[in-house]
Amino acid sequence: MNNPWRNDFPQLHDGYTYLDTAAMSLKPQSVIDAVNHYYRDLSVNIHRGFYEASIETTELYEASRKTLAAFINAFPEETVFTRGTTSSLNLVASSFGKMVLKPGDEIITSELEHNSSFLPWQVIAEKTGAVLRFIPLDENGRICVDNFRKVLSAKTKIVALTYVSNVMGYITPVEEIIKLTHEQGAYVVLDAAQAVQHLSIDVKKLDVDFLAFSGHKMLGPTGIGCLYGKKALLDKMEPTEFGGDMNEDVDKYSSTWKETPYRFEAGTMPVSAAIGLKAAIEYISKAKIKNIENQVNMVYSNAYSRLKEIPGVKIYNQGADTGIIAFNLENIPAHDAVSFYAEKGVAIRAGQHCAQLVTRWLDIPSCLRASFYLYNDISDADILVKTTIEAIEFFHKLGF
Repeated sequence: MNNPWRNDFPQLHDGYTYLDTAAMSLKPQSVIDAVNHYYRDLSVNIHRGFYEASIETTELYEASRKTLAAFINAFPEETVFTRGTTSSLNLVASSFGKMVLKPGDEIITSELEHNSSFLPWQVIAEKTGAVLRFIPLDENGRICVDNFRKVLSAKTKIVALTYVSNVMGYITPVEEIIKLTHEQGAYVVLDAAQAVQHLSIDVKKLDVDFLAFSGHKMLGPTGIGCLYGKKALLDKMEPTEFGGDMNEDVDKYSSTWKETPYRFEAGTMPVSAAIGLKAAIEYISKAKIKNIENQVNMVYSNAYSRLKEIPGVKIYNQGADTGIIAFNLENIPAHDAVSFYAEKGVAIRAGQHCAQLVTRWLDIPSCLRASFYLYNDISDADILVKTTIEAIEFFHKLGF
């Protein structure tokens, strides 16, 4: 079946099967061209210069913010450029969390979290005296509303959850969770690093308080991400980094900060990456999320249905929502197995995927992960299945 996007990705070539988008997406030529334009033709800083190149660069940077805001239905002043999801979530925990939490308050999270969604709240809980509460996962490892109700209480102040699990590929029922949280007067922080490239996100419709994601998982460059926050909340937050371009006035003994979002963008920002992110969003918008997910689901369903029939393959996530297969080859350590795939030119991931709470819940030391995106097609599923069969045969001959 013809894939209308595959040829836009120069990283793909014969003998190379890329199935690791959950870690980082490939980059289309349009994104590469946008970044190259900045470095080749401009290569100057933003906001500071009155010469032509600086003015053009500033306009491109702020145009990226507007495109980003429109993509999630936010206002530009509610979108803060950061270096990625990790930076965004740490900013919320270190500033907003420190501001609102007191001893005895509760932070609800889950065992599905990426470390970037969990660790900032573990640290801020220790500093403020707040208490971590975990939503019990159901038998399939999913977050469900009924189990969320079991931990939600009048003591809840923050709910910090993944929108989509980076190991299991499950979508969290965030709409109902946000509604229930707000009824308790608490706030919701969503890690959308695995969601923004698969789902149409409308922050106004969700009524989410904070939402974070990274460019490099959505066809964009590395080193750029976004923190969305309701403006009324961002305006109350103190910056956590201080320096150039975030201050309004500096005196010897006191200083004032710029308005949101600029107060959170200290120093020289990743200008080229922001410009490249705009091109990535435009590519996704042109392709359309619905079309992308049709492609992802077609490839995923084909690979999943065939892998689960192979003797010796253990799949941990049953019917993932976003094209992720977490699996192991029985009696074969994941890092041994992944080396075989790599030798065959198949790029999948092995390990705990920066989500040790998940692998502990699954009671495994690590697992393999294959993840699909719009540039994958049935031929990639064929190669994954074929290589899996070959890997099992190879290791069995070695006595595994």
